Amino acid sequence: MIKIFLSILLLVMAGNANEMGSKGGSCTLTQEGPLVVDFKAYKTAAKIGVGGVFDTVVYTSKVSSGKNFREIFIGETVSINTASVNSKNKERDDKLVTFFFEKMLGKEITAKILDYKSDKIFKGKPKTGMFMVEITMNGVTKTVPMNSTYDSGVIKANGVIDIFDFSANDALSSINKACYDLHEGKTWNDVTIGFTTKVKSTLCDVPKKNRL
Repeated sequence: MIKIFLSILLLVMAGNANEMGSKGGSCTLTQEGPLVVDFKAYKTAAKIGVGGVFDTVVYTSKVSSGKNFREIFIGETVSINTASVNSKNKERDDKLVTFFFEKMLGKEITAKILDYKSDKIFKGKPKTGMFMVEITMNGVTKTVPMNSTYDSGVIKANGVIDIFDFSANDALSSINKACYDLHEGKTWNDVTIGFTTKVKSTLCDVPKKNRL
């Protein structure tokens, strides 16, 4: 009976530690593979979304692994080549580069993860939390909150930026004019941004003396 009880207790402890970022956990987390940066802009009065990604993203990590999301993500930086925008429509991509991104300062958007806070953890549910990300575009830097979800080894985060906050009014007017008919005269100033990457969790350690 005692062995059965201890076995159940160890399984519960291992499961709780495996909830990414829980204090006192003994799992090792490793960010693996590329970091995909995506966006969704909006057009027409009906606010129809048009999504895409950036094909050229330089992702710089301070550490390769850690015990929680704070350890592996805080301080990491991203540099995005705006000319690599990919909405799966070459004509649209060319317009985005010529009439939007080239109307702003620089050819890159940069970002740095400043903080991460975990929400309350519920066993068996995806882990949620919030990143605070410093974004620099058009020579202007703003801190943007991004809600995140971690499930099945993949973390996804998304937030919303306002083009006006980055002094990109002229760029927005330019793309609206270039796509006036397609956008029915309306290009929205709010844009949803996000990133996705894989995070591997190794088997949580259980002291040998407690193994049955």
